[in-house]
Amino acid sequence: MSPEYAMQGLFSEKSDVFSFGVLLLEIVSRRKNTKFYEDAESLSLLGFAWKLWNADEIQPLIDPEISNPSCNEDIMRCIQIGLLCVQELARDRPTMTAVVSMLNSETANLPPPNQPGFVQRQTLLDGESSNMTSDGLCSINNLSLTNLHGR
Repeated sequence: MSPEYAMQGLFSEKSDVFSFGVLLLEIVSRRKNTKFYEDAESLSLLGFAWKLWNADEIQPLIDPEISNPSCNEDIMRCIQIGLLCVQELARDRPTMTAVVSMLNSETANLPPPNQPGFVQRQTLLDGESSNMTSDGLCSINNLSLTNLHGR
């Protein structure tokens, strides 16, 4: 889910680009974004991919089943395109037309990606309520139920 949709309820074609970027990273890594907890500092697969990209240590991200020295350039290109698609701000993401062009290698030089949305893990402090975040802010989620009875 794109950051602008998750935070503000705004949806556009760039939201689909974000989703495609997540899917591309999931395919290359063979890991689910929603169930990714390998790295204690990462919120998700996006955070893990970004951390490895910055450290120039991308190999741990790549699924061993597809890891092949003859394909490394194509795999790196897919990771870079995936990271370009998951940029936090919608205006920084390419269009799907540009993504297709990048995947077809029609675009020779790809721009460097910026930090994607949803990178940092939000952890709970020990002994605190599950509604309390590490920065001390509290989320109170009240719920009211209404029972409807027919006449």
